[in-house]
Amino acid sequence: MRIARFTTGEDPLYGVVSGELDDFGQPDEDSVVVALAGDPLYVGLKPLEREYRLADVRLLAPVLPRSKVIGIGRNYAAHAAELGNELPSEPLMFLKPNTSVIGPGDAIQRPEQCEDLHYEGELAVVIGRICRDVPVEKATDVIHGYTIANDVTARDLQRRDGHFTRAKGFDTFCPLGPWIETDLDPADFSVGRTVQTFLNGDLVQDGSTADMVFDIPTLVAHVSSIMTLLPGDVILTGTPEGVGPMEPGDEVEISIAGLGSLTNKVAQR
Repeated sequence: MRIARFTTGEDPLYGVVSGELDDFGQPDEDSVVVALAGDPLYVGLKPLEREYRLADVRLLAPVLPRSKVIGIGRNYAAHAAELGNELPSEPLMFLKPNTSVIGPGDAIQRPEQCEDLHYEGELAVVIGRICRDVPVEKATDVIHGYTIANDVTARDLQRRDGHFTRAKGFDTFCPLGPWIETDLDPADFSVGRTVQTFLNGDLVQDGSTADMVFDIPTLVAHVSSIMTLLPGDVILTGTPEGVGPMEPGDEVEISIAGLGSLTNKVAQR
């Protein structure tokens, strides 16, 4: 099931998206979205008698994290190597504020402090209920679904600061979308789903979730052993190799097999 958050020009709504995805992660022209009574994380799936053509609505960030976005660094060996870093012995965590979240089509704003802004296409895990100390074998029980993320990074500030907070924490630095897919299992990603990033139409990242150093259940267990996870919290699972700069005017599209695609343009703040 694909759960979207959208607007027709009025107050945001939640809905269930129908239709098939083509080979490029785009929904077919007959896709519709059936409105729900509220956020299914809190009120469950309660369809309304209101249906819209997907092409006629504007998709928003499919989840608004109530508390936090947790990033995982260096979770693909080739990406760690391309930046000259060693692989961590346990998941390397950092936080992005919920104010960094934007949706499909929203502009990534390059701040004045940054001269080297990078894209990082990633799979994102959305938490479905309050949880702490989740065993690896129970991770599926607390996952609401999956979406696509761009872990935007001010690489020059990351190098300068020696940590991730400022470099990854600016407003607009966490695009999410286009929707949340709830019917997948973590094992699907261990087998491997393609993660691709396109910069102005050119393929710049081409990885597989099978190459993650720490799989999704391990990440959920590790993060929840440190902090309580709340409904709507998001875990970013790391990026494949191929990260690089993007400039104002560029368009970045991230596609993950079975999840669709997330597109944002870059603007100067």
